[in-house]
Amino acid sequence: MKTPVSKIKKTIPRLALTMGDPGGIGPEVVLKALADPRVTESCDLTIVGSRKILEQTYQQLSLEKLVHWESLKILDVEFDGKLEDICLGIGNAASGEASFCYMEKGIAQTLAGEFQGIVTAPISKTCWQMAGHKYPGQTELLAEKAGVKKFGMLFVARSPHSNFVLRSLLATTHIPLSQVQMALTPELMSWKLELLVESLHKDFGISRPKIAVAGLNPHSGENGQLGTEEIDWLIPWLEKESDRRPNIQLDGPIPPDTMWVKPGQAWLGLPAKTYDAYLALYHDQGLIPVKLMAFDLAVNTTIGLPFIRTSPDHGTAFDIAGQGIADATSMKAAIQLGKELILQRI
Repeated sequence: MKTPVSKIKKTIPRLALTMGDPGGIGPEVVLKALADPRVTESCDLTIVGSRKILEQTYQQLSLEKLVHWESLKILDVEFDGKLEDICLGIGNAASGEASFCYMEKGIAQTLAGEFQGIVTAPISKTCWQMAGHKYPGQTELLAEKAGVKKFGMLFVARSPHSNFVLRSLLATTHIPLSQVQMALTPELMSWKLELLVESLHKDFGISRPKIAVAGLNPHSGENGQLGTEEIDWLIPWLEKESDRRPNIQLDGPIPPDTMWVKPGQAWLGLPAKTYDAYLALYHDQGLIPVKLMAFDLAVNTTIGLPFIRTSPDHGTAFDIAGQGIADATSMKAAIQLGKELILQRI
């Protein structure tokens, strides 16, 4: 078991910003985010990456109009490879190795107590594989290094129209759709729910949450006509958990095609019944609606870790890297949420 992160009692959150894949838009959105004084105020931010690549991005995109280079705190990371093999707009083994090393350094420094949390710019899973690192994504690496077996991907977004906060937890994450049915079990659902309830209380101050749980099949199985998982185990599981947890409201299984109607209305500022969180059973069931409502605002936060981790809800966007047109809104939101969660836990 890894040594838990030391509790740091400070009023100013300390965050590591890993640069992500240096061939993608990570360096650009990190620098653009740090140009916003609302992001940097009352926070100690350190970029974990390659100083040379950051400086090249800074100069190429003329970002001196936005942020002062001298004001940046950079933890320069060495990696096995050549910086010359990394090109903006191209993902390869060199960029995968670099981004992996940035993550390793950020995690190690956080576990050592140097930071209270990590904000991760996007990486390419394919490039990690090309570099010989067989992880489904950053979430799994974070969990392994932190020594935790139970963790979850919670997506959070605040509506600019209504202030409604959308929270969506994925029961299963980066696995093929064909494996979802086998992966979903009452045991898995119970510990995902436990993580969600704990996060809602510890990170968001919600002690008696209302949680919606999606069905697996169309129309939640239509009484067994369109699949029997709901009848076989999901409904009995919901009844058992509801009896075991009298302090939470647990509703479901809600048909997946209608569960997102009310939060969509609330997002736009329309009156609608909402929940504090929505538990989706697989990746696209939870992320398609989140990205439709809040593509530039949603933040991925890993729950179950001994430290805060947030990330923008988008990829490396190799196709636009180096053009200066990447939108840093989600990166800003990830930093802001990271700050809020740290302060909530202090």
